[in-house]
Amino acid sequence: MADAWRAGAGRLAAGGALLAAVAFLPWLSGNDPALTVLRARSADQAPTGEQLAAVREQLGLTQGPLSHFAHWLGGLPRGDAGTSWVSGTPVLPQVMSALGVSVTLMLATLVVTIAVAALVSARTLVLGSRRLLRDHGSGTVAASLAALPKFLLASLLATVFGVWLGWFPPGGWTGPASMVLPALALGVPSGAVIGGLIDHALPATFGEPWVRTWHAAGFPPGRLVLPVLRGALAGVLPQLVPSVVGLVGGAVAVEKVFTIPGLGRLALDAALAQDLPPLQTATLLLALLGIAAGLLVKALRRRLSGPALRDGGLAAAPPLALGRRRSTRWVLGGCLLVLLAAGLAGLLRDPSQVDTAARLLPPSAAHPLGTDALGRDLLARLGHGALRTAGVALAVTAAAVVIGVLLGMAGPAGAGLTEVLSTLPAVLAGLLTTAVTGPSVWGAACAVCLVGWTPYAAQTAALLEQERATGYLRASISFGAGPVHLLRHHLLPAVLPAVVRNAVLRLPTTILVLASLGFLGLGEQPPTPEWGRLLAENQPYLELAPWTTLAPASALVLLSVLAAAASPRRVPSRKQVRRG
Repeated sequence: MADAWRAGAGRLAAGGALLAAVAFLPWLSGNDPALTVLRARSADQAPTGEQLAAVREQLGLTQGPLSHFAHWLGGLPRGDAGTSWVSGTPVLPQVMSALGVSVTLMLATLVVTIAVAALVSARTLVLGSRRLLRDHGSGTVAASLAALPKFLLASLLATVFGVWLGWFPPGGWTGPASMVLPALALGVPSGAVIGGLIDHALPATFGEPWVRTWHAAGFPPGRLVLPVLRGALAGVLPQLVPSVVGLVGGAVAVEKVFTIPGLGRLALDAALAQDLPPLQTATLLLALLGIAAGLLVKALRRRLSGPALRDGGLAAAPPLALGRRRSTRWVLGGCLLVLLAAGLAGLLRDPSQVDTAARLLPPSAAHPLGTDALGRDLLARLGHGALRTAGVALAVTAAAVVIGVLLGMAGPAGAGLTEVLSTLPAVLAGLLTTAVTGPSVWGAACAVCLVGWTPYAAQTAALLEQERATGYLRASISFGAGPVHLLRHHLLPAVLPAVVRNAVLRLPTTILVLASLGFLGLGEQPPTPEWGRLLAENQPYLELAPWTTLAPASALVLLSVLAAAASPRRVPSRKQVRRG
């Protein structure tokens, strides 16, 4: 009961802080809210003082953010979320309509995510059940798919299957056919991340003593598939539902490509116009979705935590060996060589030289990767952006992992905070941080850190719950082991390898989130070269000049494959952890 109270307090505190921060957004930005709203209404660039005063009086801005926030909260029990400052229409109907669209798209995305995750992890599951697993070959596939930029994939799908072939609508929201392409654009990268995590968790589960007992008893391999998958999913499940639910608010770029009237797009448009009532209502619904997802995950994990998980630590055995094949080493060396060659060659060129006579030139001897819409050499911009891209993404990922592990160990209060912030779009976090720090790459980095720690916190909490249920940990406690000993020799070694692997698979996502913030003017500012921003800048020319996006997209995929191939191939066994 005490844990439930602490979790509820964490949810309440996180939700209240989030809504309060949104309520203060117009005042934090330093811009006159009345001026922003008036321009959104009429595009008048030079309003008079009388017009601004009338808008302030109409919207109640003279009373300050606290008064407006209290008035908005007071109307919610009556089903009144206020009226839009820009359009003057009631907020609740338009927000609920956008929510229905986003939830429908979320369910379609969930189907695609599960299908892709199953395909990515199928090889390890089948070979492990037959005791034939000798290497970890699906990591490269998962990393490549996870590195696909969602907005670039959306543009490609819309162009090929919507415009050229005419199989599906290239935009709009007119029926079930409209869900196919957006769900693929969102679900394929997300499914690759989840599938990679399952693929990584399966070998350790196959090394459990109960699996050896089943083999010794003569059970056929097919009987092992579901129990082993059940054991592996218990640690991965916290990543699945929050990740897909987070797409409700975080699919802004895809919604823009396909002109989908979803909740994320509505929240972004309201934030840019400082239209506070719809922004606050959308944020509240996103927080409630996060809480619902957390409760659903908790219930499902209780169903999955059967005897196989509880008894796994009674007589731990080492997991199956996961050596690198020679082909994997060749892939690792090839990716590294290509990235180094492109980076060094690009550093010898000027990334800022504009030549309008050489706009959108295809690859040639003078420009090996072609030129962009301003005639700038893409190889130069790719090379100069390499260190900045990798450095910022690694720094953000490292900070998010540290924050996530610490909050994941905080217990129910941290779980409540994770549930609420797991659905906060990075774009909205970027607006909040930019209001304080101004648009910059480090402001965007802070925004990503603000929301990027939630997958690692959820994973840490799930893995700790599994470890605390094992017999050897209870034996250590009975022998007098203190919290520091348990943390150093049992809990952290059991948690950190899986969390680091998760961070490696999410590295391309971090780069792309930073890119999307830069594209919206909240992050890296032009003309600074950066891989993600190169994708965002050249995305409109995908059909006319595909080479402008091919170079940064290929570099991003190579970086992801390199990181996945270089990651550790062995999961420490519980016996090794106990001896540590």
